Amino acid sequence: MADMSLPYQEKIRQLIEPVIESEDMEIIDVECLKMKFRWLVRIYIDKEGGVTVDDCSEISKQAGDILDVYDVLPGSYTLEVSSPGLDRPLTRDKDFIKYRGSAVRIKTGEKLDGVKNFHGKLNDYLDEDGAKTLIVDVSGKIYHIPRNLVVKAHLVYEF
Repeated sequence: MADMSLPYQEKIRQLIEPVIESEDMEIIDVECLKMKFRWLVRIYIDKEGGVTVDDCSEISKQAGDILDVYDVLPGSYTLEVSSPGLDRPLTRDKDFIKYRGSAVRIKTGEKLDGVKNFHGKLNDYLDEDGAKTLIVDVSGKIYHIPRNLVVKAHLVYEF
């Protein structure tokens, strides 16, 4: 059961992750946005070989039922379920490990060497005694970005 003291996206993740995993898929990210009159809940899923429209539809039905039963959000909501796309968000430790060597866009909550937005290659992801660090090469300059400062991280699709 979900710990209802967590932010909405974490509550939703805890509730629906077992369902998504039972369908041989993984949850990539959950976004909860407060709109003028309702919430917008976006759930990004993936599986080996990519997700289909039917996969998204099935998870949408199941996730909608779960959200209704647990009444997670105050008020009404719109639910969207989709694949993460080519510029997939990197939200978990295993994402940063899996996509080492890939082009990334990273935004931090505070400036590092005067920079908050980084566009470069993810050289490595280190976890040394709980201190997690992204090693990013931006045009030959290497940045060591503490994981706890990362606000957003995405893959960058290269043509």
